[in-house]
This record gives sequence, C-alpha cells and structure tokens, in this order.
Amino acid sequence: MATKTNTQTLVLLDTHAILHRAYHALPDFSSPSGEPTGALYGLVTMLLKISEELKPDYVVACYDLAEPTYRHIAYEAYKGTRQKTDDELVRQIDRSRDLFAAFNIPIYEASGFEADDMLGTIVEQTKDRTDLSVVIASGDMDTMQLVEKKRVQVYTLRKGIKDTVLYDEKAVRERFGFGPELMPDYKGLRGDPSDNIPGIAGIGEKTATELIMHFGSIESIYTKLKKSEKPFLTKGVKARMITLLREQEEEARFSKMLATIRRDAPITFTLPKEEWRSSVDGEKLLSLFSELGFRSLSARIKTFFNVEATAEAGAEGIPETEVHRAAVMLWLIESDRTNPTYEDIVEYGRSYFKTDTFDETVKALEKEIDARDLRRIYETIEVPLMEVIAHMNGVGITLDTGYLKRLSKTFHTELTKLEADIYKHAGTEFNINSPKQLGEVLYDTLGLKPKNQKKTATGQRSTRESELVKLENDHPIVAAILRYRELQKLASTYVDNLPTMVGDDGRLHTTFLQTGTTTGRVASKDPNLQNIPIRSEEGRAVRKGFVASKGYRLVSIDYSQIDLRMAAILSKDEKLVEIFRRGEDVHSGVAARVFNVAPDAITKEMRRRAKIINFGILYGMGVNALRGNLGADTSREEAQEFLNAYFNTFTRLAEYLEEVKAFARTHGYTTTLFGRRRYFPGITSGAPFIRASAERMAINAPVQGTAADAVRIAMNRVYAYLKEQKLLDDVRMLLQVHDEIVFEVVESRVDEIVPELVSLMEGVLEGEETHGVPVTVSVATGVNWTEVEEWRK
Repeated sequence: MATKTNTQTLVLLDTHAILHRAYHALPDFSSPSGEPTGALYGLVTMLLKISEELKPDYVVACYDLAEPTYRHIAYEAYKGTRQKTDDELVRQIDRSRDLFAAFNIPIYEASGFEADDMLGTIVEQTKDRTDLSVVIASGDMDTMQLVEKKRVQVYTLRKGIKDTVLYDEKAVRERFGFGPELMPDYKGLRGDPSDNIPGIAGIGEKTATELIMHFGSIESIYTKLKKSEKPFLTKGVKARMITLLREQEEEARFSKMLATIRRDAPITFTLPKEEWRSSVDGEKLLSLFSELGFRSLSARIKTFFNVEATAEAGAEGIPETEVHRAAVMLWLIESDRTNPTYEDIVEYGRSYFKTDTFDETVKALEKEIDARDLRRIYETIEVPLMEVIAHMNGVGITLDTGYLKRLSKTFHTELTKLEADIYKHAGTEFNINSPKQLGEVLYDTLGLKPKNQKKTATGQRSTRESELVKLENDHPIVAAILRYRELQKLASTYVDNLPTMVGDDGRLHTTFLQTGTTTGRVASKDPNLQNIPIRSEEGRAVRKGFVASKGYRLVSIDYSQIDLRMAAILSKDEKLVEIFRRGEDVHSGVAARVFNVAPDAITKEMRRRAKIINFGILYGMGVNALRGNLGADTSREEAQEFLNAYFNTFTRLAEYLEEVKAFARTHGYTTTLFGRRRYFPGITSGAPFIRASAERMAINAPVQGTAADAVRIAMNRVYAYLKEQKLLDDVRMLLQVHDEIVFEVVESRVDEIVPELVSLMEGVLEGEETHGVPVTVSVATGVNWTEVEEWRK
C-alpha cells in the first residue's frame, strides 16, 4: 500500500498489455447490446485497483498503433509468431479510448513505435523531476528494464487481473539475479519467443543468467571473450556455449537492440494540469458504464471519485454546428488531433492562444487558418462536407436482417456440429473458448506436443492459432477447433451483432467522422462499415447482407488507381503521366518501361513486380522492404537493381519524392494539391529510426492526402447536385469506403443518373493542373454489396 508523501506519483499504463491480459482472463463478458467488454472491464478493474493501492496524482495511457514499428522494419519477423489479434479485442482496444476520455486520462502514441517506447521516453523526460515517482502498470515483463531504484517501479500482473506485484530495483535483482539495466542483454542472449526475438540459439534462461551475473552486458561479455576464454571456462561455461557465443555475436547484439526500449520516441510529455481523480467526467463515465453494462462498477466509481451524473459544463448553449466548425479548423491546423471535442478546442485555445472563452478561441483559430493558408480547403471542402456527413449519417443502409438470421443459423448449425466433433475427438465436453480447458484437453488428455511450445504470460500452455497450426496434421480435433474459432468470430462480431444495431427506420446507421484520420480520409464508427470483411467466402457472405431497398439498386463508384494518378500529377513525371494519358494499365506500362520490353512481352511476374514497387514507392519502401515483398527468392542485390531501374526510368518521380522530404525537413509539414497540411515533428529527429519513419510518412502524405481531398470534393459535388435537382431520395449516398462511394439509386433511373455521378466524380480536379492525367472511376451495380457487376448503359 502506497503512503502519500511530498512526492507525487505518476502511473503510466501499458494499455495494450493490460487489455490483452484482461481479454484472456475475462473472455465472455459482453454489454446489453452484445458488444464484447471483458478486456474493458478488466482495464477499469485494474485502474481502480491502481487508484486504491498506489493513489496516483496523475495517470497516463500509452498505446501501440496498428502499423509496423521500426523493429519490424529492422527485422521483418519481429513478433512474427504472434497470431492476428482477435476482432473482439481490436474493438475493445479502440473502445478503450472512450474510457480514457471519460476518465480524463491523456494518451501517448507515436507512429513507428510501441507503447513500451512511450513508457521509456516518458521515464527519460521526467528523470530530472525529483518530486515525481513513476510507476509503470503493465502485464508485460519487458518494462522491467526501465526500473530505477524507487523512482521508477513496475506494477505488474502475476495471474489474471487481480494478482499484482510492485517491482523496484531491489526486487528485480532478487528475481533475476542482476539489475534492470541488463534486461535487454538477457533477452539478447536467450531471445524472447513471445516477440520472436532470436537471441543465441542454444542458450537458455540459466546460461544467459549466469553469463550476465559473471560478465555483465553483452558488450562486456564479448570484450572479455575476445581477450581470453579462460575466465569463462573457470566459471563453468562449457566450450560449446563459448562456440555459440562466438558464432552468433551478431544475433546477440541485434537481439539486444530489438529488446531495448527506446527513450527517444517523437513525443513531448507534459504532466497533466489537474490531478486525475478531480478531473473525471462523471456524467460521461457513468453514461459509458451504463452502455457497457458495468453496473457493479458504477457504484464504486461514484464513491471512489465522488462524482455524480451532472450536466456537462462549458458547451451548453453553443450550437453543435459551431463546435463542429471549430473542431474542423483545429484538425486542419494540427492533423494529429483527430475528432477534437469541445474540451479539446477550449484547452487548445488556453494553451496556444491564451484565450479564455470558446468564442475567443474560434476567432484565434480563424486567424490561424489564414496564417497557414488553409482558408481555401476549409471553406470549399470542409465546411460543405459537414452537411454531407450529417446527411449520410442520417440515411443509413438497408440490412437484410432475415438473410443475416438465416446466415446466423447456418453458421451456428455448423458451430454446433463442430462442437460435437470436438467433444467426440476429446472424449469429453469442455469450454472450447477457455484457453485453460482447451490446453488441458489438447496437451494432457490427447498428449499433443507442438514443436517449441509457447506459453502465455501467465505461464499457461498457449492455444493460440500459431500453436494449433503446428498440430493440424497430428489430430483431426485441431482443424475443427480452428474452423470453430473462425466461424464463431464472424458470427459474434457481424452476423449476430449487426442486426441488433438496426434503427427504428429499418436501416443500419454508422457515424462517419469528418476529422477521424490524420491523412484526410473520412473514418467510420459504431459500427465501422469501412471494415466489413471481404477476404474469405464467409466474410463476403456478411457483405451480402447489405442490400438495396425495394425499388433501388446499389451503385458502387470507385476511383481507379487514384493514388498513382495523383503521384503522376504532383510529380509531373512525363513517363508516368504518359501511361495515364494513353490509357494504359499502369502496372503493365511501368513494367514495359522498367524492363524495357514490348507490351506484348510483359509476363505476369513482371506486372506483379511493377505493381509491388508502384505502391511501395508511394509509401517510402526501401530496398529491404521491397525484397521482402517481391518474395523469398529475391536477393537484396536484385531488389536494389530493380529499385535503381525504376528510378532511372521515372527520374522526375524520384526527384519529387526527395523534394517532398527536403520540404518536410525544412518546414515540418507537407501539403496536398489543395493545401491540406500534415505535420511531422520527427522529421528532424537525431534518432535515425524516428527520422526515417517521418520521412516515409511525409513521402506518402501529399499523394494520399490529395486523393482524400478528391474524394471529399466528389462527395460535396454529388451532394450539391442531388440537392439542387431534388434527387436526395432517388439517389442516396450511403457509404464512403477508401476510394469508393456507394449509392442507392431508384432502379428505373440508374442508366439516367449514373453518367451524371460519373461525370461529377471524374471532374474533381477541374480547374487544377493535371498535366493531362485523367481521373477515372469504375462503376458496379447490384442488389447487394457482394453481388455487383460492372455497369454498362
């Protein structure tokens, strides 16, 4: 139990580690609407336990982002043994942001870095605060390396979400036999199967511990080993281990690098102005708990935080439209501030403009919009889009609930059969969804033994997909379990859940978010209809449930290769421009020029390679990433030759990409064709990984951002046309997904209306310098979102 002193306590939450642990400890919790909540319940329980035991003055949440980090770039197989995160857990990770907003807990995250790096950077940036004690709350032992005497401690989970222990430096030494600073060296030697860090093959925990206790860090070990083997032999290190050390020095040093938590992530930590318990949004928190079904926790929250559901102060009396306009301006000024709230706007005003009221902040935002040359994009794109987004949110899309109920029956019939087959193979009934019970059946009852068997963080034998796949040919129960999991996930997340979200009008309504991304694309939530699965046959069956209303047809209009067209326009590369001017297939056209062959001599492999590099270049893909994407049989030299040939062919594109990086380094941001800015604070970082990550994002931002602008302009133009022609009921704009807009059009008017829609969407760059590059779309129509065919008048 913590005792309060003059020292303040800052708790840093390793959010993903806590959520993962809670998800597997409480897998079956769900809200009244069927939303999975086990991980969220565990997160809140952990947070309350932390509050009661540690009595923190400040709490901060650190997040991983769903994208590769610099470790993945350095080592493609990093965390490669981990199975794909369950969709239910992904939903709860996203939802946890709502919890932190209600708890008034700030979030820190950075592209290219992990949550551990956020923790390390905050520890580093607070090292001079002698009045501040830092406690890292995590379900992951990796953070032990950050422990520093009693200034930085780790509060970690031993089992489940209730059994916890607090590690200071003394406790780390007692457990491992060496200090926190040597934890990366320990992993450098023995590796880490959970993160797929190789270490030295043949050296396990015991040998790694002894080496570090006797000889110190990896650098020290190799310095001493290069002088003489004798001290190692004297300490009982076997000759075979010495050989392994010598042969795998590079692996050891590389593994240590992967295991080392970075302390220079591109974030600037500031201590919250208010102590967190006094700043909790009571009404928002209790409302969210009610929605999630956390009745038992609501009473604890009221007592612990001394809050009641009271009216939200501040925004009362201000029209929602005015708040939305201000939010859009703030987002344009700082693209990383996605979905800013009223509180975000006012706080930004206080911090950056020294304003006291909302009105004063709005006036300051207006001036800043002009100062950053954002007036055009704000007034001509974003303000009109507000009405379009509101309209689309209100329209919704028809869901064939009868079909989904039949599909649910089909899925559950197969699930029941699979369940029976699994019980028959096992010789007993058990909870298939319980990792513990499943592990006992597979590994004890049936005696299956996966090669290099992994264990969970709690010490249980893992039953995740990557482990089960190893056993697929050993026993028929395994294939049945894998199929059961796949089908159950689709059933619970989509087939069973979506019909419960249909409104009184019989339509499913999402919430499109105008300011939901840093790139300028429109986002979607509750439910996210931009992420309906299409990869598997069963996934496509889910999409089939999205249908046209009676008397209507679904019309999907999709921009063709819009990113590459924007790259041609922005770079003015004559050879790339020529491909689009001539109406060539862009991948075949690039292949013909790079491989210097006639069009009829292009092979499928040539086109495949051209396609990989076409898209990869726009994302700053280097030679190693290119080699990995081309295939295992491609050497680094071959990949480099291909890259050189590409840039020697499209020389102006190569120059343009370098110009974008140079501009970003000088100004700190990039712009789209229409002036949208995206800022990159890490572009001038002294840390190579941070700088390289920022450069890759900067290369892509103008292209992707211009494509996003074009889609937004198309939405505005189409909506204005439909409104002017009084066609908003005959032609309903339903969905915006990536480069696609989905409409519902009166069946008798499809051939009449579609050419108008195509003309409006293909004319989005009217008045802009396109250098003759046409913007084109493809059109498909059908009765549902899966069964659509190319439209021909």
